Amino acid sequence: MLLRTFGWSFGITLIGLAAAAYFWGADGFGVVLILSVLEISLSFDNAVINATILKRMTPFWQKIFLTVGVLIAVFGMRLVFPLLVVALTAHISPVTVVQLALDSTKTEAGLTYAQHLDAAHPAIAAFGGMFLLMIFLDFILGEKEIQWLEWLEKPLEKIGKLDQLSVVVSLIVLMLSARFFAEGGAETVLLAGVAGLTTYLAVGGLSNLFEEAGEEDEDEDEEGAEEAAAAPAAKNGKPAILVAGKAAFFLFLYLEVLDASFSFDGVVGAFAISQDIFQITLGLGIGAMYIRSLTVYLVRQGTLDDYVYLEHGAHYAIGALAIILMVSIKYTIPEIVTGLIGVAFIGLALLSSVLRNKRLAAAGDVPEL
Repeated sequence: MLLRTFGWSFGITLIGLAAAAYFWGADGFGVVLILSVLEISLSFDNAVINATILKRMTPFWQKIFLTVGVLIAVFGMRLVFPLLVVALTAHISPVTVVQLALDSTKTEAGLTYAQHLDAAHPAIAAFGGMFLLMIFLDFILGEKEIQWLEWLEKPLEKIGKLDQLSVVVSLIVLMLSARFFAEGGAETVLLAGVAGLTTYLAVGGLSNLFEEAGEEDEDEDEEGAEEAAAAPAAKNGKPAILVAGKAAFFLFLYLEVLDASFSFDGVVGAFAISQDIFQITLGLGIGAMYIRSLTVYLVRQGTLDDYVYLEHGAHYAIGALAIILMVSIKYTIPEIVTGLIGVAFIGLALLSSVLRNKRLAAAGDVPEL
């Protein structure tokens, strides 16, 4: 199971590190290795959130996530997308941006590629921050079968019955961020933040629409009903209906935008370790492979069903990351701080889940894991 899930990650790691040693020597090997480890260590919450979505998808779409999704994550989000961001925010041609990226000493209007990308950070942070904040708010304000921090989650669920409250809160956070953190770039922050919010609503809304349509068809189709009965059973004993078709496609898009929101800040911060865009892409790409494999492993092992508070911890980590991204529009926050906060939430959620399982086992409700 472990080798089958992580086999591609192990293989890509060996090939990537060998390529780094061949092209850049021992120094390049070390840089790529460091970037890979950082990407993995700072993205555990990303894997948990991905797993909560991926477990709703059919095995076919899980494979798409591991194949096509990896190509998009590595080459799209960690190589092509930063180039596009620099071109759009710095108002220079894509050809010039590529030339700047290939030669870290070359400048355009007095700035290197890394400096241009750093200048684009407010827009990147606003887009990613709003997207992640909406994920957190919809979770914390929505109804949940299991609550972790009941003293906080119960009253927030009651407040969350107000229609579109998460959108209202997100817009307030965006306006406050533009007012106090933007420092002359309020319009850019507002536009990027609204774009992040719109992307979340559009992709999430279309996915829910097609998922509901698919469930209606499932009820009317006897063959679909038989397939649902053959699907893995949920914890409550009901068959788990896995989404496919258009609904799965938009969930896939949702996962890719989510990955982008997590990776934006890491791409910018990676330039503190290396100025070579190919070293950065290779290092972060290897890390992205492990996050993909870990996501699938969590789904196949049923880890989220066994340790029920992991999903909560990951969403709290996402909420913290969203706020950190908005604050980082003005203030520099080390990535290690972001990573430690995420690890802390995941660790506490895991510990709480283990203690819960022990209590239930002692009461004879479920066997101890």
